[in-house]
Amino acid sequence: MLDHVSIQCSDVDASAAFYDAVLAPLGVGRVMEFASTVGYGTGDKLDFAIGRAETPGTFRETHLAFAAADRSAVQAFFDAAVATGAEVLHAPRLWPEYHPDYFGAFVRDPDGNNVEAVCHRPA
Repeated sequence: MLDHVSIQCSDVDASAAFYDAVLAPLGVGRVMEFASTVGYGTGDKLDFAIGRAETPGTFRETHLAFAAADRSAVQAFFDAAVATGAEVLHAPRLWPEYHPDYFGAFVRDPDGNNVEAVCHRPA
């Protein structure tokens, strides 16, 4: 439904290091870089971008959920996030309140956003 998502961050370099680490296990990498923007996707399609914060005001948490091919990719995402020093919100586990096969892990990025990797497939 969405073409791409872009978020603002206070430190593009720190956020790029975080997203480089946590998106790689999901098969996602950098597809573009210019000025203070880094774009991620698969192949050459931009799906997600980060850029320097340009708007003043109070921070409002964003929740981003990235699709994982399988549960091992969710675990790899989580391990990569922990290795960057990310705050753990929820370690990888089933979330049956969402649906029986919902397997996800949640961490905070350097700007405090809630970032998730999720697999909807059975084990």
